[in-house]
Amino acid sequence: MKNYSIYFISFFFLFFYMLMNFFFFIYFIMNNMILFLEWELISLNSSVVVMSILFDWMSFLFMMFVSLISSVVIYYSKSYMSSEKNFVRFILLVLLFVFSMMMLIISPNLISILLGWDGLGLVSYCLVIYYQNVKSFNAGMLTFMSNRIGDVFILMSISWMLNYGSWNYIYYMNFMKNDYSMNFIMMMIVFAAMTKSAQIPFSSWLPAAMAAPTPVSALVHSSTLVTAGVYLLIRFNILLNGTIFFKILLLISSLTMLMAGISANYEYDLKKIIALSTLSQLGLMMSILSMGFYDLAFFHLLTHAMFKALLFMCAGVIIHMMMDIQDIRFMGGISNFIPLTSLFLNISNLSLCGIPFLSGFYSKDLILEVMSLSNMNLLIYLLYYISTGLTMFYTIRLLFYLMINDYNLLSIYNLFDEDYIMLKSMLVLLFMSLISGSFLSWMIFLKPYMIYLSLNMKFMVMYSIFLGMLMGYMVSLMNINSFNKFLKTYNLSMFFCLMFFMPNLSTYGLNYIFLNYGNKMLKNIDFGWSEIFSGYGLSQVVKNYSVIYQIFQMNNFKIYLFSFILWLYMLFLMFLLN
Repeated sequence: MKNYSIYFISFFFLFFYMLMNFFFFIYFIMNNMILFLEWELISLNSSVVVMSILFDWMSFLFMMFVSLISSVVIYYSKSYMSSEKNFVRFILLVLLFVFSMMMLIISPNLISILLGWDGLGLVSYCLVIYYQNVKSFNAGMLTFMSNRIGDVFILMSISWMLNYGSWNYIYYMNFMKNDYSMNFIMMMIVFAAMTKSAQIPFSSWLPAAMAAPTPVSALVHSSTLVTAGVYLLIRFNILLNGTIFFKILLLISSLTMLMAGISANYEYDLKKIIALSTLSQLGLMMSILSMGFYDLAFFHLLTHAMFKALLFMCAGVIIHMMMDIQDIRFMGGISNFIPLTSLFLNISNLSLCGIPFLSGFYSKDLILEVMSLSNMNLLIYLLYYISTGLTMFYTIRLLFYLMINDYNLLSIYNLFDEDYIMLKSMLVLLFMSLISGSFLSWMIFLKPYMIYLSLNMKFMVMYSIFLGMLMGYMVSLMNINSFNKFLKTYNLSMFFCLMFFMPNLSTYGLNYIFLNYGNKMLKNIDFGWSEIFSGYGLSQVVKNYSVIYQIFQMNNFKIYLFSFILWLYMLFLMFLLN
């Protein structure tokens, strides 16, 4: 019998921490309070290194969602990781991951943000390579190297902020806005957020990170790692509003949304389809944030966290019962065998599509209508609505492959809906997926958004949803004879399937070139001639001399006699030569 004590402690602690955050959130938002704590660590000339903590309604609400999802994930893991030998290590890694995210949420200071930011990157690497095989190792390296780029940008912005005497960016928001030298920090923060939230051209690590165990995927891709970049930009929104970087970010994030939507329709790996849908939603959050609506981005971030964690958990149950098969072409008709899990999966999927009165509808519909009301060009407008249609497209395709088509794996017939630990944990998230949209819209927005649009503009969302639904249905009907159509467009299919060749660009282009260059530098400079003539060479000379001196200091008469004879012999030779 395993020792589950750490599991129970962590689950109950996170659950009570969630309740505490909820009450604090209510208190702070009702009284319009902000609590700012500072603890001075080092004072160096005019620069002071302080540990700062910022508590406001936003940080309490986000911590509440993170602690709720992580407590449910840990409860779920008891069943999912039941055959794992190192269960305690897994729970400790998850707790470290959650702690790093909490550190990031409450930090108004770039130094303490770096601690949480780097902690997320390091622990995510440990979790992605948790199943120790070559595929996991490669995915972990890609994840870690892509995130290191963002860490370097944060470090550069920290060094640049030395000019201001403090790293508390909260103090400098309004001042920085009018200071042209601060454009450098703006650029660094935007790049750092793009790497963490996997925007183009850093998108390839997000589907690769699916090598991690499914409970980790549920945590990482809902409320922690990938949302860190969005959250950082929400905190920096005053500084970044109206700058050229936000216009560039708007285009990049809209293209990310489109690219992820198209790629999800060509993917057959269940977890990767859900990961690409996460990428699409991250593009949506980033793009509405670039327009200046940071409250809408935060609203969608929270509602998305609930149904996406539920979606991953349902996928985990299905993969578990399919004996670790993730290919959706083997699945089908599972609603006949596991109706409760299928119900959870359907509700979370429909919430993702923005079906009215589920949680995703409240944020997605509001975002699309605010975008329609904004003064945006036709390209952004089309990218938004095409991406919304594509969300419906891959969701309906997934539902047909999983629920309605025939079951294609009759050799493994082990489907049962009686894993009560998994079902209870998913039930909590199902409840939140149903109510969190309306609950948050009442709590966050003190004044309702009143949006006046023409009838056709109002119905554009419905048009794109129905068109996506129709196309998803048509694609799911494709049988073996339909693949001739795909073969005619083989190159185009490969281009869309491989996320516009981004994994190749990241792996062989950026990472491989830089790592190879670093290896050559190491061999030719660090281990080359400079090593012999500097550090290593000097240490060898000193070492050899010290050995000789040690022999002399042994006070042995034979050594003194030998050296005396050698000295006399040298004198004799010199005498002869003269």
